[in-house]
Amino acid sequence: MNIVCDLFPNLTQLDLTGPFEVFHRIPGARVHLAARTPEPVRAEGGLTILPTIAFADAPQADILCVPGGWGVNEAMLDDELLAFVRRPATWVTSVCTGALVLGAAGLLDGYGAATHWAAMEYLSLFGARATERRVVVDRNRITGGGVTAGIDIALRIVREIYGGTLADEISLAIEYGPANDEVRERVLERLGPITKKRLGAVALAAQKLRA
Repeated sequence: MNIVCDLFPNLTQLDLTGPFEVFHRIPGARVHLAARTPEPVRAEGGLTILPTIAFADAPQADILCVPGGWGVNEAMLDDELLAFVRRPATWVTSVCTGALVLGAAGLLDGYGAATHWAAMEYLSLFGARATERRVVVDRNRITGGGVTAGIDIALRIVREIYGGTLADEISLAIEYGPANDEVRERVLERLGPITKKRLGAVALAAQKLRA
């Protein structure tokens, strides 16, 4: 499973890092952060993100995820970025105003879609049907609202592809939403080796504190 997230200057980092936190927990998934060059990309607010691969070297995406942010204004007019976004992908997804990039690439014409509430009116200019929901699924297009909605979008993608069991387990692991005892027991069993190692570190730190 190759998951490709594209990077551009002045993206909203949580549009990227929220879904990333979900995606990297999918067993066997490889998450690629693709940009024009390997140079660091500065997000809104100054956080710097290091790409893992250049556009030219990125694999075909099983899941393409496009973040939003103030940099979308330039991204919508960036021919190289739009050509990259148009590459074939099994699932085409966006967070927040990343939907406008999909629209500018011609990928939302005739699709229901969502974006940040303050940008919903622009979707129709790209032939999309603006839909007031946190997450919108229309065939292989999954779009959604702003910023924090990226986690909901990513969990919905997991649910669509892998089913509810894995989505619930990831949701519990990142403490996003409630989970029943059955899910909790499955996750604890899977985390056994990790929690054992963590216990050792905690015990050592506590011993050091008391010394």
